[in-house]
Amino acid sequence: MRDEDIDFSDIPKLGPDFFAKAIIWPGPKKQITLRIDPDVLTFFRKHGRGYQSTINAVLRKYMEARKKETSSVRPRVSASQRVGSR
Repeated sequence: MRDEDIDFSDIPKLGPDFFAKAIIWPGPKKQITLRIDPDVLTFFRKHGRGYQSTINAVLRKYMEARKKETSSVRPRVSASQRVGSR
């Protein structure tokens, strides 16, 4: 089948709300060394292939939750910053 023979008429149009809800890809992953407790590593490895991606997904959810949490809280000001501003 050639590209010209493909019927695209049944594909719905993508509106602005589709793109507003789209996930922005964070880019290529960085390779690092990370020290994890043995029981935590065993837990994730038990789930088989893709356990590193699962760890990444868990860390991403935690990061997103913390971002929401900290965006609604006033930033802390240290004692030295308070004294210096007088």
